[in-house]
Amino acid sequence: MCGIAGVFNLKTLGIGNIKKYLEVMNDLQKHRGPDGAGIWIHKDKYIGLAHRRLSIIELSELGKQPMQSESGNWISFNGEIYNYLELRKEIGEKKFRTKSDTEVILKAYEKWGVKCVDHFIGMFAFALWDEKKHKLFCARDRFGIKPFYYAIIDNVLFFASEMKTLLPFLKKIETDERAFRDYITFQFCLENKTLFKGINELEPAHILEVCEGEVKTSRYWQVYYDLDWYHTEKYFLEQLDEILTDSVKYHVRSDVPIGGYVSGGIDSSAISAVASGIKGADNFIGFVGKFNEGNEYDESMYSEDVAKKHNFKLLKKVISSQDFIENIEDVIYYLDNPVAGPGSFCQYMVSQLVSTKRKVILGGQGGDEIFGGYTRYLIAYFEQCIKGAIDGTINSGKFIVTYQSIIPNLICLKNYKPMLKDFWSEGLFDPIDRRYFKLVNRSSSVLECIRLNGNCNYDSFQTFLKIFNADNVNNSSYFDRMTHFDFKTLLPALLQVEDRMSMAHGIESRVPLLDHRLVELVATIPANFKLRDGEMKYIFKKVVSKYLPDSVKNRTDKMGFPLPLNLWIKGELKEYIHDILGSKKALERDLVDNRMVLQKIDKEGKFSRNIWGMLSLEIWQEKFHDNAYRYHQMIN
Repeated sequence: MCGIAGVFNLKTLGIGNIKKYLEVMNDLQKHRGPDGAGIWIHKDKYIGLAHRRLSIIELSELGKQPMQSESGNWISFNGEIYNYLELRKEIGEKKFRTKSDTEVILKAYEKWGVKCVDHFIGMFAFALWDEKKHKLFCARDRFGIKPFYYAIIDNVLFFASEMKTLLPFLKKIETDERAFRDYITFQFCLENKTLFKGINELEPAHILEVCEGEVKTSRYWQVYYDLDWYHTEKYFLEQLDEILTDSVKYHVRSDVPIGGYVSGGIDSSAISAVASGIKGADNFIGFVGKFNEGNEYDESMYSEDVAKKHNFKLLKKVISSQDFIENIEDVIYYLDNPVAGPGSFCQYMVSQLVSTKRKVILGGQGGDEIFGGYTRYLIAYFEQCIKGAIDGTINSGKFIVTYQSIIPNLICLKNYKPMLKDFWSEGLFDPIDRRYFKLVNRSSSVLECIRLNGNCNYDSFQTFLKIFNADNVNNSSYFDRMTHFDFKTLLPALLQVEDRMSMAHGIESRVPLLDHRLVELVATIPANFKLRDGEMKYIFKKVVSKYLPDSVKNRTDKMGFPLPLNLWIKGELKEYIHDILGSKKALERDLVDNRMVLQKIDKEGKFSRNIWGMLSLEIWQEKFHDNAYRYHQMIN
């Protein structure tokens, strides 16, 4: 894991300040690579690459970047190619002079060209300069585990691992109105938009090529939900078990010790259990965070059960309101965007603990989006079952389970009564796309605090529809369409948190469930194996049950690391929150009415994310918009 950056004059004219530009970019990303820094500048000075290094594989100087191949190509690479040993053999061992996976990318490109990405199992974002073709080739992994952002300013392409690295080159730091509408609706942006006007994100599973001054992006991988009705449950269980084990074996490849996040849920518990078995319990450490605000905010007892079952050491981070005051502004700074939920703060604090013991950490990210673990899937599907029963279409083939079989598992909705009341208050039995949009739309409770530009005709709902009703999903499956939307949108937002919060402390986070072989298999599994009689993630739970203690296996109350923010803001954080949202600049914002936000604080529900969303938005504006002059001074 590292940080990459680069500058390319699309007119192939020399850039006078190119060395300073690259040094500034490296400095802004120094947290991503505490083990070293490097810069390469073309002899004609129209292109240059920068790199910050975190040493995980090939710890010697031979692994430093930017790296050059014998043919004169150069690369700056962030991530890990887990099957690099197998690719070395396929390409030919004698052709390599290092043990690094970076050199494998260079050699794979020489052998397969841009199709090399099809051969990689891993997480990656890289920029590769082809000297003979005078072509820049950039790529991002299939799921967006590793980041890649770019901006084109006055015919110069700037790119980097983090958005803040591009800010010095923007003529003006502004909020993108379309992206802001996405953020208010979902708390993340759709497609390639970012909240910074002029900065784009290279989407997951995409490549970016620059040749003869033209920048082109294209997709190289897609997941297709071509359902396999032929094979049995036993077959799918065997295949999943085999690929999962193989994926974890790949992900524990490292020249430094490894640990795991152990939240107490199924996904992270299973990954840590398998990994500790491969690496040996004595060489594996688990990490978990907790709050002292009662059992509603503490899942560490489940983490302890996992650690005891597999005999590995578990370290805990007790997180307090004072930690929030001391660290929240750094969290937003490292995030670059006020995205996702308050769990990002929790992950930042646990990653801080991880950094004292490990450089590589495994997580369970992706399980809910791949296998269908969010409660809203059950809520939406239950409504459709009732509708089907009333309309007499329950046997039309669209329904994977009946409403009768769901009923025994509805107990898991016990704490979701307010959500159900709101969901069914309007639009009941409307088309499934509109109903799911209502479930994921977070704007209704904050719209009165937002000032939208009436001249912007962008509609987040239309973009939602394009993704939700995509051609690669079997439209007869309501369940797959819901999970697919989250897989394409929510998951990359969560992976941004995973990347930023780990890299903020100079550690590498790996996510074994995001192996494209596993994702491709799961996409073919009929949804009745994922939602069996209302039991979410049924088939995955069955695969990993042998690794889980009974307390975790039988849980129906997974919380997702809730932050007791709405308790704190009524007590020890009250003054701090009011100082942030009530400052002179906060009260003068163009897009947000923070007076209204302050009035709503005391009405926040226990697990509501509204205040988090507005607070992180305000801190984001303070950190970046209010300090725009400092970024511009860096290159002047």
